[in-house]
Amino acid sequence: MMKRYFLTLMTALVCLPVWAQFRVEVSGVGLTQLPIAVAPFRGEDAAPQKIAQIVQADLERSGQFRLVDVAGASLDESARPDLSVWRQKNADSLLTGSVTRLADGRYDVRFRLWDVVRGQDIGRDGYVVVQGDLRLAAHRISDFVYEKLTGDKGVFSTRIAYVTKSSQRFDLWVADADGENAQSALSSPEPIISPAWSPNGSQLAYVSFESRKPVVYVHTVATGKRRLVANFRGSNSAPAWAPDSRTLTLTLSRDGGSQLYSIDVNGGEPRRLTQSSSIDTEPVHAPDGSSIYFVSDRGGSPQIYRMPASGGAAERVSFTGTYNISPAISPDGRWLAYISRINGAFKLHLMSFATGQATAITDTTADESPSFSPNGRLIVYATKQQDKEALMTSTLDGKIKARLAGKGGDIREPDWSPFQK
Repeated sequence: MMKRYFLTLMTALVCLPVWAQFRVEVSGVGLTQLPIAVAPFRGEDAAPQKIAQIVQADLERSGQFRLVDVAGASLDESARPDLSVWRQKNADSLLTGSVTRLADGRYDVRFRLWDVVRGQDIGRDGYVVVQGDLRLAAHRISDFVYEKLTGDKGVFSTRIAYVTKSSQRFDLWVADADGENAQSALSSPEPIISPAWSPNGSQLAYVSFESRKPVVYVHTVATGKRRLVANFRGSNSAPAWAPDSRTLTLTLSRDGGSQLYSIDVNGGEPRRLTQSSSIDTEPVHAPDGSSIYFVSDRGGSPQIYRMPASGGAAERVSFTGTYNISPAISPDGRWLAYISRINGAFKLHLMSFATGQATAITDTTADESPSFSPNGRLIVYATKQQDKEALMTSTLDGKIKARLAGKGGDIREPDWSPFQK
């Protein structure tokens, strides 16, 4: 497994059966969670999406909230509720709302958030959306609640990309952050691997084997149009965006060994960044654009290194374990997520750059492809549970995990989109 590192050794891909819909299964208990009551939205029973249930799942999956029982509640945003009832239920906050179908077929979704402890109206808003955007409206409500109560920006209306294989077809999917509402961005009889979101959230770079060899494309998500960026002699793999969205760093074997190069997103002549005789691959840019982290076996086994974004001398970053790959840097630049092989098990690890301390945050044994949420509070990754591939999210302390699971299939290689700009 371990896609991009082994791509430099062999051009093969594990078969990946498909599903397009997920259910969210949350496990674990956080030490400090905010108790919130999310009442059923008035009118949502007649709507094709249950807004309150989507919001509940979003907030629970974040690890920041504990849901309070709302059985029997009949509320909406139009009137002040009896907050003493919710204080007795030990809720700190209460979300109410309504869903109304308009004459033109659109839906008017309104909501209001209450501070139960202080007895205050925290804020209200609403969206008029077509039926297909009801889930997006629910995710935006979750974002509103999350930001008001935690001070951090919510990520529920962002997206994830991932790859599947069903029978003999490969698909690149773009889905909501909870895995639902998946749309196929590309379908091919040949493998598709290594999807990577551009920093502005409008494009995906990926590797396709349509030419019977790995080549790199850049795909505009809104239009479906794509352009070939790298199809040089040998392997073209592991694309990573620079923070300015204008260049890609990728692994090429055009000059013999697998080395890192920089190339304009519109194509052209690449510029070589590493000059080693080893395998250098899996690049990722630091959020401030100053450095590139990558995997190299120059020390005898795969480890994570850092070098200036323009190339030059590299320093080793990972020291715990003898096999460390798939680096991901948190948006604030404070954390390194990566996969470490420990006694034959591939586990997701998190390292603090401030202290250098690394900790395994999973108990599974086949983790891969970590990617941070754009607010840096969650990590999505692929793993194997009960002999099936699944996507998981985890809080940084590993205490709250959510499985984005479905029926009869495997999914791989997630990448979490940035905030839309």
